[in-house]
Amino acid sequence: MAKSNNILVKDTKIKTLRENGVDYICITDIARQKNSEDPNGVIANWMRNRNTIEFLGIWEELYNPCFNPLEFEGFRRDAGLNAFTLSPTKWIESTNAIGLKACAGRYGGTYAVSDIAFEFASWISVEFKLYLVKEFQRLKDEEQKLIGWTAKRELSKINYRIHTDAIKENLIPAEVTREQAAMKYADEADVLNMAMFGVTAKQWRDANPDKKGNIRDYASINELICLSNMENLNAVFINDGMSQSDRLIKLNQIAIHQMKILEDTNGRHLLK
Repeated sequence: MAKSNNILVKDTKIKTLRENGVDYICITDIARQKNSEDPNGVIANWMRNRNTIEFLGIWEELYNPCFNPLEFEGFRRDAGLNAFTLSPTKWIESTNAIGLKACAGRYGGTYAVSDIAFEFASWISVEFKLYLVKEFQRLKDEEQKLIGWTAKRELSKINYRIHTDAIKENLIPAEVTREQAAMKYADEADVLNMAMFGVTAKQWRDANPDKKGNIRDYASINELICLSNMENLNAVFINDGMSQSDRLIKLNQIAIHQMKILEDTNGRHLLK
């Protein structure tokens, strides 16, 4: 499934698309930097250029095993002639190209992989290309941070299952109702919430009525790492028969210690 996003380059909104692990940038939006009335005409002029055809063809030969080199040679031979015209759609259909993508609908326009999009932007304006590269890299950095946060959130969920299994096996007696069991799970979850955040889930919801989800959905990566560790440790403490009050004190001490280490480590990385 394709995932779209936008970046702002010199007050120009540029759409991006990620499909099957490949990043595409909308060169129709880039072309508006040169001619806002006829961006497709700008792309068509760029594709009439022999250097453009050679660049597109060499890129496809490097990255596309299904590329049609015979059609490419025909385009390269005719490129630059007065009668030569070539649209992105014709290039894609004739050569089986994957570096360009023609999209219709809500996210419509001509898209190109980042290598080709940067080449096109350079043809438009070297300055614009530099700003585009900078903003695109910033987008990728933000996505990587989000991926890291999501991975830690998923790890926290897995460890929470270990935690709830320990509760089920050691703290919930036989023949209880679902409501009673749910209350025990929530009670134990709040042991972790109190140790980590200093509030229960209900206290957080009451203090943040406009926020969706729960307190852990707004936790930092460091807090999620610490929570994952605490869930494992609390499962061990439960299995060992430690009382809830003793576990809360111990887990809070662990949270303070681990968060200090994590924050100090991040601070050292920032200084490098």
